[in-house]
Amino acid sequence: MSLDSAISFYVEGIAFELTHPKEISSWLTTIAVENNASLSQIEYIFCSDEYLLDINKQYLNHDYYTDIITFPMKTDPVEATIFISIDRIREQAIEYKATFLDELHRVVVHGLLHLIGFNDKTEEEQDLMTLQEDACLEKRDFV
Repeated sequence: MSLDSAISFYVEGIAFELTHPKEISSWLTTIAVENNASLSQIEYIFCSDEYLLDINKQYLNHDYYTDIITFPMKTDPVEATIFISIDRIREQAIEYKATFLDELHRVVVHGLLHLIGFNDKTEEEQDLMTLQEDACLEKRDFV
């Protein structure tokens, strides 16, 4: 199994096509390796607000929209399923005055950073997470 094959992308119930999936997979794998994390399998599932809201209600008992939900299954090596709302990404890109791809990549890497040990519960952790996201985005050689 090549390193990049540990990351897969799927679409559920929406019209969406991820651009540069191989490059994104390689980028995420590099970030994991740089943080001494080993990957078994990470599945990213891109979906709608309503789809993710249903997951949020059913599994987390939260009745609100969110951009990402991560379900870790194993920590070493990392195994997880990550759901991302493309509707939220579009709205956040406008809100934060970012491009759609920049916001999408930020949220994609945010999920990975959680899985490899970064948190964002406190203000200090949120600041560190944002710095990590920014550093990761700078390492992209695609877009």
